[in-house]
Amino acid sequence: MTKYAKYDYLVVGTGLYGATFAQRAKENGKTVLAVERRNHIGGNVYTEKVEGIDVHRYGAHIFHTNDETVWNYVNRFATFNRFTNSPVANYRGELYSLPFNMYTFNKMWGVTTPDEARQKIDEQRKSAGITEPKNLAEQAISLVGTDIYEKLVKGYTEKQWGRDCTELPAFIIKRLPVRFTFDNNYFDAKYQGIPVGGYTKLVENLLDGVEVRLNVDYLENKAELDSLAHTVVYTGPIDAYFAYRFGPLEYRSVRFETETLDTPNYQGNAAVNYTDRETPWTRIIEHKWFTFGRDENGNDLPKTVVSREYSEPWKPGGEPYYPVNDEKNNALYAKYHALAEKEPHVLFGGRLAEYKYYDMDQVVAEALKAAERIR
Repeated sequence: MTKYAKYDYLVVGTGLYGATFAQRAKENGKTVLAVERRNHIGGNVYTEKVEGIDVHRYGAHIFHTNDETVWNYVNRFATFNRFTNSPVANYRGELYSLPFNMYTFNKMWGVTTPDEARQKIDEQRKSAGITEPKNLAEQAISLVGTDIYEKLVKGYTEKQWGRDCTELPAFIIKRLPVRFTFDNNYFDAKYQGIPVGGYTKLVENLLDGVEVRLNVDYLENKAELDSLAHTVVYTGPIDAYFAYRFGPLEYRSVRFETETLDTPNYQGNAAVNYTDRETPWTRIIEHKWFTFGRDENGNDLPKTVVSREYSEPWKPGGEPYYPVNDEKNNALYAKYHALAEKEPHVLFGGRLAEYKYYDMDQVVAEALKAAERIR
């Protein structure tokens, strides 16, 4: 970073955080260069066209928010459809509704009223002797009872995180909605949808007019790139930025097996979670149902694309997805954060740079907040 730098900002990474910050900086009259390690923009929200279908290459992304400011902002750059996330759980061929609701309780226990469902859950919680949940297993049983925990939570969660539910913190399961209604909407959010034309179109519009260089590894060319801008906005892994000085942070990664099938309908839903421990994948995504089986022009799509997702431990060189925010890793992140606080002319932002799980609306909100400081 030099006094006579060509750009005001160098944005490292073109995911939602980087693209949002770049857009706001340009809108405020600043010069921006965005660099991207991959051969495409968009980070993990990147979508690509296959047989007319917007395929979510790095896993399913459904935009949902209660933040009206964020919703109004993203709608400047994309038109969102009215997709509602209503996943299905498959336990050894038995199908259950997700989120856990009255359809789930009826299929599991034959109950037909909310009072009957609550009574069943209370009985199973008391039978398990749980008062103050100390881990994910106990938290889940407190919320939905032993039967639902054993069939619909335990196997899926242990595949997802690679460890026993009794070894996972209770807060993880609090993301799962439990409803004593027949509402199949997974997200309790005022606004929800998928960008028409895919997330790539949204990010393209955010980056309109911003200079973007693909296939550029910032950390391999750090000195040269730093010299081009007054300020760096870094959205990559914080431990990598500091050359793993204190050791690598832990993540869970995901491997995808994607195939195009010569059939118009494979599973009848966008997402089916496989909750038994024996099935090696965690879920199957059928991408066309994010757009109701039709392309941007409303035409029915004759083929389909499905992706099986396999949760794996992250290894250097792989793609980090979910931070393992246990006590050990949070303490390690605190050391890196202390270094980041002392780093001049560098803003660390986003899921990897902050070692924090963010929903997409939270990423956009944080980038907008950071951009407010632009002068």
